[in-house]
Amino acid sequence: MTTDVLTERAAAAPAAPAAPEPPTRRRRGRLLWLTWRQSRITLWAIAGLLVLASATLLWLHFSLQQMVDDLDRAGCHDSDSWSTINCWSLIDPIDRRSVVYTQWLQPAAAAVPLLLGMFVGAPLLAQEYERGTVRLAWTQSVSPLRWLGARIALPGLVALAAAGVLAVLMTWVWWVDIAHGPVAFDPPFQSFTYPVLGVVPVAWSLFALALGLLVGQLLRRTVAAILVTGVLVAAAHGLVRWTRPFFYPTVKEVVPLNGWQPHNAWLVDRGPVLADGRWVSTDSCRGHWERCASTTHSWIEYHPADHFVPIQLVETGLLVALTAAALALVFHRARRDGHALRATRRA
Repeated sequence: MTTDVLTERAAAAPAAPAAPEPPTRRRRGRLLWLTWRQSRITLWAIAGLLVLASATLLWLHFSLQQMVDDLDRAGCHDSDSWSTINCWSLIDPIDRRSVVYTQWLQPAAAAVPLLLGMFVGAPLLAQEYERGTVRLAWTQSVSPLRWLGARIALPGLVALAAAGVLAVLMTWVWWVDIAHGPVAFDPPFQSFTYPVLGVVPVAWSLFALALGLLVGQLLRRTVAAILVTGVLVAAAHGLVRWTRPFFYPTVKEVVPLNGWQPHNAWLVDRGPVLADGRWVSTDSCRGHWERCASTTHSWIEYHPADHFVPIQLVETGLLVALTAAALALVFHRARRDGHALRATRRA
């Protein structure tokens, strides 16, 4: 066989099919644009609420700073001088501003992770499955994992950024104007104070978003996913709050009865110290008051203020691990659903 024959046959042979081209930037841009179009109302709502909250916190900070400066110039910063009419007229508006933070802004900020999970995370996938648009998207040469990544990336990043900015501002105002202010007393471990300070609100926001995504993917009904997500996030918050004292070793001390307590500490438990030196619980004295009547000291178990950061780090690590597990399950189920859809189309 000559070289000419081999050349002719090679030329006559059908060309091998070209390898599929990788997704282009234009296709990715279209996917992101579609994600923006689908989530624009939610994203604009998050941005608007963040601007409103930020403006309120900045106004609160600068107004309080001005009032404290007026207090110092009047020589009323010392609490011993507050009984005078002139000093009290300066203290009263500071107290009212502090109440705005402790009784209004703190509960509202503490509810942000719950709201993000219910109204951002839960509907994100639930409405796609409920309307059937997820099957249409997966048949348009877009893999389930790429579609899922694009669908949740933009809302997730915006919600995460909003939660982070709000946490920074809430912590800053608390540290500068409340904890070190002349009037307000707001220990960091209080019910509505702890959840809005530090990194914990960001971790809770991530967890609530991921949990909402998973619930929406499982239930595939928008209203049901919103309600179930709210119940699960609230239950998780209650469980973590109940176990939070055990995230870090407590301090135990004997103090005079009804006497000294550590400043800004979280009192976990206390009880009387009997004459023989035994530590007993307060409940054990009920019905046996005679053995507790002569006690002069009590024992206390507490977390001092410097345990705040370690407890927050432990809680954040736990929430990040749960978030990663929930997202891994969401992507696993999306891949499985994509394989099932392709198998059905081949059949």
